[in-house]
Amino acid sequence: MKKILSLIFLLLAGNAIAATTGYPLDKANIDPTDTESLRRGATLFTNYCFNCHSATLMRYNRIGKDLGYDEAQLEGLFIFTGAKVGDLMKIAMPAEDAKRWFGVVPPDLSVVSRSRGVDWIYTYLRSFYQDDSRPWGVNNAVFKDVAMPHVLWELQGLQSAQYDIHTNEEGVKQKLITNLNLAEPGQLSPEQFDAAVRDIVNFLHYMGEPTKQTRLATGKWVILYLLLFFIVLFFLKKEYWKDVH
Repeated sequence: MKKILSLIFLLLAGNAIAATTGYPLDKANIDPTDTESLRRGATLFTNYCFNCHSATLMRYNRIGKDLGYDEAQLEGLFIFTGAKVGDLMKIAMPAEDAKRWFGVVPPDLSVVSRSRGVDWIYTYLRSFYQDDSRPWGVNNAVFKDVAMPHVLWELQGLQSAQYDIHTNEEGVKQKLITNLNLAEPGQLSPEQFDAAVRDIVNFLHYMGEPTKQTRLATGKWVILYLLLFFIVLFFLKKEYWKDVH
């Protein structure tokens, strides 16, 4: 029961945080069946996220099996710490150093898509904006005062926030972000950056449940089998009880 309640809390956490900031979530529109998107997302995740965030519920060779990488490709594309292809995806950065640098240990991202939701992650990664009051010079419209720097700034560029005054139900005025404007272009166009983030989110969604597509495909056949079995049992029941009725 405790595990079930904890899971429900995690699933609601992302929407709760987004609601407190007043910033709407965009639809991620990912495609878990798009292997090329997953491969691009895996590369982006390794290059930009895996330096600080571990994924200790995933193994390198599982990615290789599902996304079509052999051992040599896995070692060249994803493994930079001397780990073996069968190892869990752990980072080299000690937790003590991470807490000293960021103020908090970066969370493991193995099941972040299940706890936060893909729409939350998609909006979050695209919603960093300039804020000189913060240690890294940026803040986030979805997760206010987040400790994470904008690691994708070279790709996206830098954004500025546009504010508006909103009065809540209690009559209290709040300064809320209504829009983010591109102040300094990055290496990618806004459309290209959105596509890149979508690939990252797609990969995070895959990591949250690698067997999901297999489960869904198998589930259709199981339901079909149960329907056919029900028909057989129905006529068997009629035959068995015909003398009684």
